[in-house]
Amino acid sequence: MERKGLAVVAVGGNALIKDKAHQTVQDQYEAAVETMGHIVGMIDMGWDVVVTHGNGPQVGFILRRSELASHELHEVPLDYCGADTQGAIGYMFQQILHNQFLAKSMDKNAVTVVTQTIVDREDPAFKNPTKPIGSFMDEAQAREKMKTEGWTMVEDAGRGWRRVVPSPIPQRIVEADAIQSLIRAGFVVVAVGGGGIPVIETPDGNLVGVEAVIDKDFGSSILASMINADLFLISTAVEKVAINFNKPDQKWLDKLTTSEAKQYIEEGHFAKGSMLPKIQAILKFMELGGRQALITDPEHIMEALQGKTGTWIVP
Repeated sequence: MERKGLAVVAVGGNALIKDKAHQTVQDQYEAAVETMGHIVGMIDMGWDVVVTHGNGPQVGFILRRSELASHELHEVPLDYCGADTQGAIGYMFQQILHNQFLAKSMDKNAVTVVTQTIVDREDPAFKNPTKPIGSFMDEAQAREKMKTEGWTMVEDAGRGWRRVVPSPIPQRIVEADAIQSLIRAGFVVVAVGGGGIPVIETPDGNLVGVEAVIDKDFGSSILASMINADLFLISTAVEKVAINFNKPDQKWLDKLTTSEAKQYIEEGHFAKGSMLPKIQAILKFMELGGRQALITDPEHIMEALQGKTGTWIVP
């Protein structure tokens, strides 16, 4: 089989949770079977693959359970929530990949790496927490948490008070060398779940977990650069990227250069909570020497890799 190269494939939230009616672990497993099937097809084509993933809803579930049980058990710190979800989602992906490799008689194995991502302790995000997490509270509960836990809480559009945490820019993936060694040994690697567990490095080189969350596409982008990936693929809810999205003059894009992407960002074409961070993560990958990136939905990965659909981003 001709080797195509090394790809980092960042799978979005829809790879695990299709909608609010399908959130159980079994629902997530069934959704992951579908997405992993497309990634197995990609591996079968000759790609070496590192799978990264989001974990926002799953971290939310752990935090909610933690809050509900706080009268009886210790609460779970945010960095440990990240580690918990990396393990659980990694287990899910590994098992599905094992079963699908077996069904296709492919001599491959999958392994998950619990991944830490170094962030800058001076990142402005630490002074300006903006990422909402966890459940809604009334004002009295929120003020109590602010007083006892030192949380930053904001009133969220009349729905109640909610905790916000910093979302610093990732600097470096601690386990990048280990991930690269596993790829060279022929493993399919699941890594950088939820962008990685955010840690800061002390002056003497020790790592300390911090209460923050990292954008998974930014974390994936840094890993893709560090392991010299040939392709950075972001799998999301749309087949292609569009400008003038949801407007009468909407236009789907087959190809995008980095300069065109920057221009479209300036013109406000990409929504802050959805497509913008994906395009920014790809631009970061390109800036650090990346050669090509692709955005498409899981079911079109195979066709997109053959140049039939998806949006390709090139320098």
